[in-house]
Amino acid sequence: MFPIEYPEFTTVTCLDWKHILAHEREKDIVIESMRFLVNHERVSIFGFVIMSNHFHMIWQMNWGYKRDAEQRNMLKYTGQQIIKNFRNEKSLMLNELLVEAKDRRYQVWERNSLSVPLWSPKVMDQKLEYIHMNPVKAGMCEQAEDYKYSSAKFYILNEKNWDFLTHIDE
Repeated sequence: MFPIEYPEFTTVTCLDWKHILAHEREKDIVIESMRFLVNHERVSIFGFVIMSNHFHMIWQMNWGYKRDAEQRNMLKYTGQQIIKNFRNEKSLMLNELLVEAKDRRYQVWERNSLSVPLWSPKVMDQKLEYIHMNPVKAGMCEQAEDYKYSSAKFYILNEKNWDFLTHIDE
């Protein structure tokens, strides 16, 4: 499939910046959703980092797919799975996600995630650097490639530890 738009830098924030993604189990839900989108040739993913209260990714829609729809579906699915996990384990976090809105009882993600088109390779490199430095700046690791839930190791050490990633130079 061929891309139809520029790659985009997207930031998705957890509701009220809560640490909903603090555990690997929830981070893995986001990973599996990324893998699904790539395996079904809807998107290409060039870089990402999943922190405890937000995630960033650089991705590009393939022909026939729209970012709004793919992002909505991804966030709906991941939100449902996270809520299901919290419900099954009787997590207190579930109470913090209670919103009792007209269209939902619980909410995982803030509405209106930020997406910025990346018009040039230089800007794409800057955003990739920003993504990879997130855990370092947060004090979670000393070197970007040491953080598990990131594409840093793929770029810095050339290790293909995430099967769904496409290098930005490809």
